[in-house]
Amino acid sequence: MCGIVGLHGLSSDSDSLRGFVGAMNRIQIHRGPDGEGTYVDESRYFGLAMRRLAILDIPGGSQPMRSEDGRFVLIFNGEIVNAPELRRELEAVGEVFISDHSDTEVLLRLMCRDGLAALPRLNGMFAFALYDGHEGILTLVRDRLGIKPLYYTEAGGRFAFASEMKSLLSLPFVERRVNRQSLFHYLSLMYVPGPDTILAGVQKLDPGCVLTYRFADRKVNVESWWRLRFDANLKIPAREWPERIRHTLGEAVNRWMLSDVPVACSLSGGLDSSSIVGLLALQGHSVATYSLGFSGQGEQQWNELPLAAEVARKWGTEHHELIMDPAALLADLGKMVWHMDEPYGGGLPSWAVFKHMSQRVKVGLTGTGGDELFGNYGKWIGVEGHWMMRPTTTAANFRRLYFDRFYYFPDAEKREILSGASADLAETSALLFTRYLDASGAGPRDRCASIDISTQLPDEFLTMTDRFSMAHSLEVRPPFLDNELVDLVTKIPPDTRTSRRDLKGTLRKAVASVLPSALLTAPKKGFVIPLKLWLRGELRPLVQRLLAPERLARQGLFHPDLYARCVAPHLEGRRDLTTQLWGLLMFQMWHLQFIERGNGTGPMCIEEILASAH
Repeated sequence: MCGIVGLHGLSSDSDSLRGFVGAMNRIQIHRGPDGEGTYVDESRYFGLAMRRLAILDIPGGSQPMRSEDGRFVLIFNGEIVNAPELRRELEAVGEVFISDHSDTEVLLRLMCRDGLAALPRLNGMFAFALYDGHEGILTLVRDRLGIKPLYYTEAGGRFAFASEMKSLLSLPFVERRVNRQSLFHYLSLMYVPGPDTILAGVQKLDPGCVLTYRFADRKVNVESWWRLRFDANLKIPAREWPERIRHTLGEAVNRWMLSDVPVACSLSGGLDSSSIVGLLALQGHSVATYSLGFSGQGEQQWNELPLAAEVARKWGTEHHELIMDPAALLADLGKMVWHMDEPYGGGLPSWAVFKHMSQRVKVGLTGTGGDELFGNYGKWIGVEGHWMMRPTTTAANFRRLYFDRFYYFPDAEKREILSGASADLAETSALLFTRYLDASGAGPRDRCASIDISTQLPDEFLTMTDRFSMAHSLEVRPPFLDNELVDLVTKIPPDTRTSRRDLKGTLRKAVASVLPSALLTAPKKGFVIPLKLWLRGELRPLVQRLLAPERLARQGLFHPDLYARCVAPHLEGRRDLTTQLWGLLMFQMWHLQFIERGNGTGPMCIEEILASAH
């Protein structure tokens, strides 16, 4: 696992170029404390650099890695979990490897031989840059589902990319200006949907996409190399799917254990993470498990420690339990905001788990992706009810039956709380409806799943997982997003894959034998923290200061009456606006660090935030 950066066109002074590339690379040292590497092509004023977290072939996987003829240079962030198989195939046709078992060398040789045609064969998580020095072409690639991040910017004939946006902000030509359209979407979604970011002029490479940059004309071109497709196989009887799922998931978790260092598991007590632990134990893997709970007054409804403990006892794992409280959250909140790069209004419990896990291991497995593949949180239910009565779903019905039910600030209300003209801002409901219409599949169960797999999964859950784990130099892997498992699930007929009465019924049948009986009937709680209580308690001073009317007026993004409309009613217990208020608070903390203060000196502690928020 690594952090990667690159820069072209800033200066003809090679020392200056090295200085800027080095500064970009230092900002993400947390992504790779085990080593670094730099490559500079002075003839093109182009430089690459990376930080390495050594997981595979620790002595032989250094980067940047060059092809034997010197034509290609590769920097790579991620893991190719089918690298051993690909290496054997390459050796069978005459390739002679220098490293012992580096997946970086496998990727380099495969790309040198087959070019972009090699991409569909890569199973794993990755974002990489391949420089062709002969042709003067830089190629950036992101994995199918966006597990690993990649940001880029272009302005005035200059181009730069990085694993984290904060690295780009070290460059003098990157402007710190809020993208109002992204802010508009954020208020509904609590994350920023790609390919735009919260900053005007900075973009994310979408999942399953490839970017080519030609030095001759300094043109950027982005194309898709993979797209999610639901294509039901109606020939397989419904009773056979659970066994197929169990077998494929078992192979996936074994494949994603590929490592030269110890591996642990995040265990929430839910179906997905518990399945991973059970299947690993069944195959003879010995792993430690880490779970988070709450013990404060009124917080038991969020606590899943008892269920997680049952899973750990069943399989005899080395189990670790953590208790999170508001003081611990406040102590690290500034760090979370800084590491996220963009505003994020979702849950934060993974931070504490990854922080604790990283003290003993470098690699962790998580159940991320199971919800999106199986059940999709039931978001499709309302749309399907309408769709079954009429052959098409209109934009108005989609807004009413889907968007307004599952998202936060409605489009109309956002126009009222934002200051300045907003008529030119596209509706968030329309953005998601376009994804719905463009999706493949037989009906709403497939199409609604496609929305989340192309938006919320990469731009919220996988982004959070990447940033919170890499903040602690921990590589976290999601076996549910294994190529073969995803390809299998997309072939399950939608009414078999999920049902109204039991969203994950088919998955539950598949893994029932490796789970404690209590977990099979336990209701889903979600891996969240008790923000409703904390916002009215320990977090209250932070809310009141960062969202004060006079501060909103100075900032110029929101109407000052936002406090009376949203903040006061929640704090006084007249309305429950937990998610909306939390999203606003997290945006204000992001704005304070990245726009008002800048990120040059690292994250702010809570005392600095309170002192700066006057």
